Amino acid sequence: MQSTEPVDTAPAPVDVRPYDALLLVSFGGPEKPEDVVPFLENVTRGRGIPRERLEQVGEHYFLFGGKSPINDQCRALLAELRSDLVGAGIDLPVYWGNRNWDPYLNDTFEQMAQDGVTRVAAFATSAYSSWSSCRQYRENLWDALEGIGGLEGSPLVVDKLRHYFNHPGFVEPVVDGVLAQLADLPEDERAGAHLAFVTHSIPTAMNEQSGNPEVDYDGGGAYVAQHRSVMAEVVARVAAETGVEHDHALVYCSRSGAPHIPWLEPDVNDHLEALKEQGTTAVVMIPVGFVSDHMEVIYDLDTEAMATANELGLHARRSATAGTDGRFVAMVRDLLTERAAVERGEDVARASVGSFGPSWDVCPKGCCANPRNPRPALCGSDPAPAAPAGEPQA
Repeated sequence: MQSTEPVDTAPAPVDVRPYDALLLVSFGGPEKPEDVVPFLENVTRGRGIPRERLEQVGEHYFLFGGKSPINDQCRALLAELRSDLVGAGIDLPVYWGNRNWDPYLNDTFEQMAQDGVTRVAAFATSAYSSWSSCRQYRENLWDALEGIGGLEGSPLVVDKLRHYFNHPGFVEPVVDGVLAQLADLPEDERAGAHLAFVTHSIPTAMNEQSGNPEVDYDGGGAYVAQHRSVMAEVVARVAAETGVEHDHALVYCSRSGAPHIPWLEPDVNDHLEALKEQGTTAVVMIPVGFVSDHMEVIYDLDTEAMATANELGLHARRSATAGTDGRFVAMVRDLLTERAAVERGEDVARASVGSFGPSWDVCPKGCCANPRNPRPALCGSDPAPAAPAGEPQA
């Protein structure tokens, strides 16, 4: 006789103490045409860039109705994160705060304080080490906490989750995206296709100062070294699936700033021209530096670089970003539970692939130095310097 007792299918609760909230931290972007220039003023505050120049840069956004895709992507990720946590038995509110546009981090911290949050794990939509991709986020977290009067004796503690460029949940969706686009190329060009791994260019000096200053990253900085490690892992996994080790290179997009300041090269468009000269006929562009289809992806690659490839007669494809892939969403949960266990003093297995091991939880002293002036930052080992007179704090 079958039992008529109800079956409890609810997942067992997962311990995420000491955290009582998860915070999604992102760059932010304009939502309508009139937001574009004010948004760019936020991004470039303190650099003295004329409004006319910002209006020129804003033309990229106006091509897409004056709206960046990043906020909608964050909304989609938020929904997936909340669903994933519930499905895993984790009862934890998920908040969202941006560095440069609404919802601003200051407002989000205010809301968390009102809600009684005491300790939050922060996940940033930036996977690599550098001032612009890590420490600047930490500086903005400091500013936001200071903005609500929460630095001295604050009941709100913020911990930034570790870098995840080499976590399987980030790497595996990249690999699958490459395989899908290789399969979409003409069959007779597939094996000879070049893999162009694309990331945001930064000043070479910023790269040289990226990462732990006590570590020698093959004579360079962590930013490039971490990208190269991911590139090597993806190429090896693609080869394991296809039997072909594709020619590949790390290239850059979105260069900005004064022309006399050296930035990481080559630009993706210059690289495509070089490939054509070498006789390459097909290329897959892989936005390995981005977690979702940011403006740099939909303009720099899908619009500008694709136009270059078409002019050159190259068969070009662009592979997918991690976005809301289930493995990427589950990765955030893994980073959360991992850090929670560490904070409780428990031993924990940390997932990573490639030549680098798991990254640090607390950024070491001198990590990813501010290229202009020392600024206080949360979630690191540096003492908090006094901001120079007139230094912008937002």
